[in-house]
Amino acid sequence: MFDNLSSKLEKAFKTLKGQGKITEINVAETVKEIRKALIDADVNYKIAKQVTDTIKDNAIGANVLTTVSPGKLMVKIVNDELVALFGGKTEEISTEGNPTIILMAGLQGSGKTTHTAKLANFIKRKGKSVMMAACDVYRPAAIEQLKVLGAQIDVPVYFEEGNLNPVSIAANAVKHAKENNARVIIIDTAGRLAIDEQMMNEIGDIKKTIKPHEILFVVDAMTGQDAVNTAKAFNDVLDFTGVILTKLDGDTRGGAALSIKTVVEKPIKFVGMGEKMEALDVFHPDRMAQRILGMGDIVTLVERAQDVFDKEESDRIQKKLLKDQFTFQDFLSQIQQIKKMGNLKDLMGMIPGVGKAIKDLDVSDDAFKHIEAIIYSMTPKERETPDIINGSRRKRIASGCGRDIQEVNQLLKQFDEMRKMMKTMNKFQGAGRSMKGLPFMR
Repeated sequence: MFDNLSSKLEKAFKTLKGQGKITEINVAETVKEIRKALIDADVNYKIAKQVTDTIKDNAIGANVLTTVSPGKLMVKIVNDELVALFGGKTEEISTEGNPTIILMAGLQGSGKTTHTAKLANFIKRKGKSVMMAACDVYRPAAIEQLKVLGAQIDVPVYFEEGNLNPVSIAANAVKHAKENNARVIIIDTAGRLAIDEQMMNEIGDIKKTIKPHEILFVVDAMTGQDAVNTAKAFNDVLDFTGVILTKLDGDTRGGAALSIKTVVEKPIKFVGMGEKMEALDVFHPDRMAQRILGMGDIVTLVERAQDVFDKEESDRIQKKLLKDQFTFQDFLSQIQQIKKMGNLKDLMGMIPGVGKAIKDLDVSDDAFKHIEAIIYSMTPKERETPDIINGSRRKRIASGCGRDIQEVNQLLKQFDEMRKMMKTMNKFQGAGRSMKGLPFMR
């Protein structure tokens, strides 16, 4: 989402490249470009001006060390201001109450029901028992959607057939959660317009009845400045505790995301980065600022790997690699876990220096499809003992998956080279310890 902003900020910093020192003239030119970049990214004009004025004051007043170039110093100053704009620090969700009650609110079509399930999945992965409650009695199939998502992530859903009173359903859901020792209950409500007084009063009544510990406003980051205006209207009624920004992996300008914290003075707590149930991240202001400035986000990448990769499975794979027994079935298992980590281009962008290099490339989430198709076209015996795959078997595999035989040959060659490399590593003392840094060894 922030690729365009990143490019324009990089262009602004080039103004200082080669400059021996920071002066009012070159700072003014750089700041002007930064302000343009923020406004083009749909950041509120007043906020953009406020931020760039602060950047200018800090830059002119900075003492430049001889070992730090003016360009690098400006990047540091802009990074600090972006972090402050995003809220300054990471805000965790409340763990109060028994159970903790979380109320979800938002516009129609903001992705609220999907993110109710994503949040439930996030909490479940943290080892807490969680339930969801279906309180959207207006949208056709809303209850069924939550039930399907609940089954997908193995989280129970409380619902009441025939009851059209969301307030009583929410109250009963909290009671049910207490009786069943659920640690967290997440209440999914109907999407509503801020101008719909009756619907806004209804969610206000739900809040008064269940007294939630968290009220999370779900907003589509692709709606631009309307997202900020809507957040303000909802906050006036609900006084929510935090924001979930959805579709942050989209291709719009994304400036609304930069403005929400300043306008409503409520923290962004989570960001949705894709369609998968695992695609929900805690919002870290410092990490987001670093990604916008092209510094990557290796910490989040490692955290995602740790969340997704099963330790027992990783230990099993490690032993097989070291014994030169790694098979295509093991390879397929690793691909499935990597896919759970999220959007591939987003993951690659977390690696320092890579984001800028791939910004114009079309990195599809289907990148593994051809490899999977080839492996699925193999017999179970061929997957477990790749060495038996001769010329006739290669032709059959290629025909079975609809790929060229050259692609099959290339995959087999790469797989064989990887196994040889692992076998070579095994000859060195401490090879097992050195491999623990690899994502699939976590």
